[in-house]
Amino acid sequence: MATDRPILLVEDNPDDEALTLRAFSKNKIANQVVVARDGVEALDYLFCTGQYSSRDSLIMPAFVLLDLKLPRIDGLEVLRRIRADERTALLPVVVLTTSKEHQDIFEAYRLGANSYIRKPVDFERFLQAVGQLGLYWLSLNEPSDPTAR
Repeated sequence: MATDRPILLVEDNPDDEALTLRAFSKNKIANQVVVARDGVEALDYLFCTGQYSSRDSLIMPAFVLLDLKLPRIDGLEVLRRIRADERTALLPVVVLTTSKEHQDIFEAYRLGANSYIRKPVDFERFLQAVGQLGLYWLSLNEPSDPTAR
C-alpha cells in the first residue's frame, strides 16, 4: 500500500473518529490520517488556508473520508467545493456517514462522490469496510495523477 500520502478524515464525532482510526490501525493502514472536525477545517487543509497555510500544497490526500453532518459547513458543501476547484476536482472522496436519506445519497453522487457508505454500527463490519476502503483506494485504484504513487 502506498503510505506516502495522508488520508483526510472529516469527522466531527469523537467516537466515530476514534473508531475509524482504530479500524485503520487494525487493518495495518500506515498512512498518516489528518482529522478535520468540521467543513471549514477540511477546506482549509485541502486549499492550504487558515491553520494549514504553511502545508505543502503539492501533497494531496490519497482520499477523503467525508461525513455529511458537519458543523460550520456541511459535507455536501465541502464536496461541492472540492469538485469545483481544479486542484481537487479529481480527488477521491468517499462519503462515510450515518445518513440513510435518499436525498443525501442522490446529492452526494450528483456532486461527484466516488462512493457513499453508511457507517455500520457493528465494529467488526466497520473494520471490514475500512479495510476494504484502504485496500481499494491505497493499493488497487490507479490515481488520476500518475506521480501520486
